[in-house]
Amino acid sequence: MTDRRFIPFKNASYLPFSPENLNNPFGTSPPKICIEAAENLKKFILENQQNWSHNFGFTPGKNGKVKGKMFGVLVVTTNSGSLGYLSTFSGKLDGDHYPDRFVPALFDITRKDNFLDIGMTELTKIGEKIAQLAMDNTAQNTSEILALKNKRKNKSTNLQSQLFDQYNFLNVSGKRKSLISIFEEYAQRKPAGGAGECAAPKLLNYAFENKMKPLAIAEFWWGKSTIYKDKVHGEFYPACEDKCKPILSYMLESNF
Repeated sequence: MTDRRFIPFKNASYLPFSPENLNNPFGTSPPKICIEAAENLKKFILENQQNWSHNFGFTPGKNGKVKGKMFGVLVVTTNSGSLGYLSTFSGKLDGDHYPDRFVPALFDITRKDNFLDIGMTELTKIGEKIAQLAMDNTAQNTSEILALKNKRKNKSTNLQSQLFDQYNFLNVSGKRKSLISIFEEYAQRKPAGGAGECAAPKLLNYAFENKMKPLAIAEFWWGKSTIYKDKVHGEFYPACEDKCKPILSYMLESNF
């Protein structure tokens, strides 16, 4: 069965540019073969983004908040020796429908009626109750507000831990480890918010699970440039330090 997320290179001209070892994801110079894969992906996005709900900031007629995204490509070889690449994006795109050529998240946070959706609804209701009580400035209400704020904080912390428990990463040696354990062992801290949702770890995890050999990796920004120009449309950027360094160090068994 053909993997729809594996995009093969159409000719052998890319073979001479195939590196023997994966480049450093935190480096600033993507391998040439990765640049070729990224250009192919950029062309695909440009041709199809008008059909997606997400507003990258330069497609006429789009509604909703403008949000650029990091996209990633991972050049791989399959078990049969085919050369091609995988692609995905960080976080999620607005709307439920986007091409299934993109590698999915380890945990689908957009699923309806999952524990996260239910938990966030409960947190919203607590917030609304706090706002109602705050309108009447009484000693009894002040006490109740404090109790509700503590309840909201504890529920939020537990919900975040429950979410992190859903992320278990496979490494190059075929070993699997939870997100919480990875951060505890590497950095002696809890995972950063959004950890595990970046492009690089999603791509590598998919490759390892499907017996593909990673050859080259790169990420680029797609969308309106950020206000401080730290992310510029079409430019390549290294994997993020705070969220990705502990995960990628474990997955690639390297001390980044």
